[in-house]
Amino acid sequence: MLYFFYTFFDINIFQYITVRAGIGFIVSFGLTYFLMGRFIAWAKKKKQSQPIYTLAPKSHAIKNGTPTMGGAVFIIATILTVLLSARLDNMYVWGAITVISLFSLIGVKDDMAKIKNDKNDAGLSAKYKFILQIIVGLITVSMLLMAGFDTNFYVPFFKEPLWDMGYFATGFWLLVIVATSNAVNLTDGLDGLATAPSIIGLFSLSLIAYITGHAIISEYLLMPNIKLSGELFVVGMSMVGALIAFLWFNSHPAQVFMGDSGSLSIGAFMGYIAIVGKSEILLLLIGFIFVFETVSVILQVGSFKLRKKRIFKMAPIHHHFEQKGWHENKIIVRFWIISFMSNILALISLKIR
Repeated sequence: MLYFFYTFFDINIFQYITVRAGIGFIVSFGLTYFLMGRFIAWAKKKKQSQPIYTLAPKSHAIKNGTPTMGGAVFIIATILTVLLSARLDNMYVWGAITVISLFSLIGVKDDMAKIKNDKNDAGLSAKYKFILQIIVGLITVSMLLMAGFDTNFYVPFFKEPLWDMGYFATGFWLLVIVATSNAVNLTDGLDGLATAPSIIGLFSLSLIAYITGHAIISEYLLMPNIKLSGELFVVGMSMVGALIAFLWFNSHPAQVFMGDSGSLSIGAFMGYIAIVGKSEILLLLIGFIFVFETVSVILQVGSFKLRKKRIFKMAPIHHHFEQKGWHENKIIVRFWIISFMSNILALISLKIR
């Protein structure tokens, strides 16, 4: 909508991506902050809380009764802000809106089932949820392919693509979107634990999308130039603003949880923006905390099935540290620090080509 003012009324300032990204950040922050407080009050009145998982550490019992589905609020705020600040004639923007909204709807369905049945494990079955994620992932990937998106495969430290993935791009991109979605979902187990790394990771990925969309900067850094991808900087910063406002309420002790309605959507969007920015491999470093948490679950399950022994006291690994006696807030802040450092390394690597 803001770009409309530039096109028809010649308000020149709105042509700049950075200006609209800044406006998107501020508006989404304000809108989320305004809506979240009212949502929390309504959810407490209606007792819309997520039941605590019975196998979670005993210290989590105090969280019982905390409202959930805060993710639906900041996702709505993000989409409304994107419609205001981003160019709506951009295919990457509509791909982002698609992946953000549909993955959030999957999460809403799962969260509502848990609330209704008052059981943490009463949500969608893992199989059904996975099928829905694949369907939405395929829709998103198809949008890219139908638009003629480049299928070349890039890796850090190389200025040229290694090869053209061709038809294999569909499976690879689908894996990136679904895996990242579930990785963020697994990490969302402590107050603010998934929120801050998501903010940091989305900022890094949005910046990369801006760079690849900028002909001069991408040429200087020897990175691929993806025309029009810079508009995702507006989308990314809109979600960052919404998440910072959400963190105000989600920081320890949390007044609200994001639920699957938020975590699945955040992860899917991170995967999507990494694909458009040709940073699928770099996403492993940008989302290091999410990778760390996911690998801990894989190792734990694999070890128990093969050896009947556990590697960690509990998985995901943040629960392992809880069982070792670490205070929840210490775990959260230390994971935030690791996420910040891994993103700094990822951004430094952009210059090494």
